[in-house]
Amino acid sequence: MTKDKVERQMSIDDINLISELFGKYDENLKVIEEEFQTEIFLRDNMLVVVGDNNSTELVEKLIYKLMEIINTQQRLTKQELRYTIELVKKGREEQLKELLNDVVCITASGKTIKPKTIGQKMYIDSIRNNDIVFGIGPAGTGKTYLAMAMAVTAFKNKEVNRIVLTRPAVEAGESLGFLPGDLQEKVDPYLRPIYDALFDILGVETYSKLIEKGLIEVAPLAYMRGRTLDSAYVILDEAQNTTNEQMKMFLTRLGFGSKAIITGDITQIDLSKGKASGLVTVLEVLKNVKGIEFIRLTKKDIVRHPLVQRIIEAYEEYENS
Repeated sequence: MTKDKVERQMSIDDINLISELFGKYDENLKVIEEEFQTEIFLRDNMLVVVGDNNSTELVEKLIYKLMEIINTQQRLTKQELRYTIELVKKGREEQLKELLNDVVCITASGKTIKPKTIGQKMYIDSIRNNDIVFGIGPAGTGKTYLAMAMAVTAFKNKEVNRIVLTRPAVEAGESLGFLPGDLQEKVDPYLRPIYDALFDILGVETYSKLIEKGLIEVAPLAYMRGRTLDSAYVILDEAQNTTNEQMKMFLTRLGFGSKAIITGDITQIDLSKGKASGLVTVLEVLKNVKGIEFIRLTKKDIVRHPLVQRIIEAYEEYENS
């Protein structure tokens, strides 16, 4: 027996926002209708939702939350739509306010950087409240990008005097020998994702000036040995590819007034067979050390193309079987 259909009408204050809500060729509308088994249409400047009582109630909550997002940032992405649907289904839609009101920084192009998921919000808050934070999770969860945005904000606010960004060059052996140039030029391809994120946040001109003055340093992990980093914001990216010795070396570089963010994905370890990952080991070694926090992001925090989440899920299923 099918559930009785009900009709729920919603008054929309600004009818001009409907096109953003519906999406190109009504693609957002189709997603909502499919997710909640409802029909949605406009009638005399009223939004009408038809379905069973529970579904129409959820869609009403969803629509108001989506309009709140559009009113705040004048746009609605596919990722935001999917994530809001998920929160509404779990009854956690009120947590969206925390995301909308938390501006980490504004990029050179005027783009506002905010946490886009509850997991990302926890990550940002943890960075604000701790001197050493580990951000662990799959590709696309914003681990490195958000850490860099926080570093730039701290630098602009004069909380630190410089930013140091580093990552291990996994193939630091024979294969690099075939690349032209000195060691820095050889490892630059490994540091490319860091450069790209900095260009996006700071703009090429500002980035170049800060690099020239030595206020931003992008270097392979090997360059950290023997140094003490005072009043610095230090980010270690791709930490799953550090050895135990490298991880210990990095963590003991931290000086007064400094903060360290370590990011990595323990499902993507590229070390040669038999070598233990420093990131995996440190999870156990430092788990009870006060002032250090581990934040685990999941596939639910992926903010890339929606297919990325499905790809990761498919690989998880395959590997588990």
